[in-house]
Amino acid sequence: MSGAALLLLHGTDDVYVALRPLSVGETVTAAGEDAVRVVDEVPTGHKLARRDLPAGSLVRKYGQIIGALSDPVPRGGHVHTHNLGMPPRDARVTEETHAGTAPTATTARTFRGIRRADGRVGTRNYIGVLTTVNCSATVAQHIARHFDLVDLPDGVDGVVALTHGSGCGLEAKGPAWETLRRTLVGYATHPNIGGLVVVGLGCEVLTMDQFLADLGVTDIPTVSYTIQDIGGTKPAVRHGIELVTALASRIGVERTECGLGELVLGLKCGGSDAWSGLTANPVLGYASDVIVAAGGTTILAEMPEIYGAEHLLAARAADPAVATALLDKIAWWESYAADNGATLDANPSAGNKAGGITTIVEKSLGAVAKAGTASVSAVVDYGARVPESGLVIMDTPGYDPVSVTGMISGGATVVCFTTGRGSVFGSKPTPTLKLSTNSDLARRLAGDIDLDCGPVMSGRTVAELGEELLDLIVATASGRVTASEDLGVGNEEIIPWRTGAVM
Repeated sequence: MSGAALLLLHGTDDVYVALRPLSVGETVTAAGEDAVRVVDEVPTGHKLARRDLPAGSLVRKYGQIIGALSDPVPRGGHVHTHNLGMPPRDARVTEETHAGTAPTATTARTFRGIRRADGRVGTRNYIGVLTTVNCSATVAQHIARHFDLVDLPDGVDGVVALTHGSGCGLEAKGPAWETLRRTLVGYATHPNIGGLVVVGLGCEVLTMDQFLADLGVTDIPTVSYTIQDIGGTKPAVRHGIELVTALASRIGVERTECGLGELVLGLKCGGSDAWSGLTANPVLGYASDVIVAAGGTTILAEMPEIYGAEHLLAARAADPAVATALLDKIAWWESYAADNGATLDANPSAGNKAGGITTIVEKSLGAVAKAGTASVSAVVDYGARVPESGLVIMDTPGYDPVSVTGMISGGATVVCFTTGRGSVFGSKPTPTLKLSTNSDLARRLAGDIDLDCGPVMSGRTVAELGEELLDLIVATASGRVTASEDLGVGNEEIIPWRTGAVM
């Protein structure tokens, strides 16, 4: 970027971002700014003080307050975890932003999707082997693995074991019970599932009868049995293979032309770094805005990684009730963390911090860039079916597999996952596209990354990369295999959010 070693993100900021490693004593500049003498060693992506900052100063980045200094920092000093902590709760709100005008895509796009009887459109056609309880997980996995080496009929994309770690040892009432049931039904009725085999043990709290009652009348071909009734593990595996084979001969489908308005896109970041909020997340935000403008749905999850930036989203709420719902969720998370002896500032990982992120507020300000500028149309519970259009916020933890499990249960048919430190995440039955925030990562983890957004830092625009991402989303929705699908990732990443007592 014109030879500058520093980047200034907003005219009111107290810090620069280092574009390369900085050494003590060197003199560096940001575009349009006076030169700065470096006082401390500063790694790439970390923050350098723009001016002398006394102890107690509220520090701004992105034009927002990201923390409060515990010690004075001179101009050119390193601002990070050793001297920057969380700002006071009542001091965090600075500038609010309101919903903006959606970008106009340069290309009219359609994808070849799978139209289901209920009108929803899938991007894959899997047979799901779903378990009512963890006790039947091994049987389900053996059934699915059998088909890894078996040719399936045309139009059937594979067999996936939809397993989880619960279903028993919990009380049959309350939020944890309802969340589990809602999530399993979300997977069972997902538009990427063309046929379903349900496997139980036979004595669990979540009985087969209860699950089938929750499932209700469905157009998805569904068969079920329990291991105890069928005679044990080996007979249960053999029976499951027979049932899947019969289903596979029935569910082959042809793809049809569909518009962007029929996509449901999950927005996710993991292994974030200082570039996440500058490259890949804004690129994904561009794509989100275009899909929402076309009548589609995008899902912003990870409530702990909205924390500190919630005022920006609340200001974009479609109506006051949506803003209130968001702020109520944030308040719940503050109490939830405190009740468990934690704070939400514990969210940034060691990798996040090594990459230049200091507080959860700073992380969240970069994370919400994934949501573009569209109005927030709804706030929904974990795993709940999302509305048919709009930018929706789903209440999930930040932990990658739990968060994506919730979005898939809610109906996400493609997931975009941005990463700066590196991630090998993948998901089934919904494909995940992984976007790198920097080109070095894209080179090092080439087999795991689908799109490099690093060129934003070397002159490409967010809109240009956003257009490339839209093309990639459309190709993936039409059946193109993602990097994680090619690697076979996604079988172990189905983890419903577990709250409440385990008995």
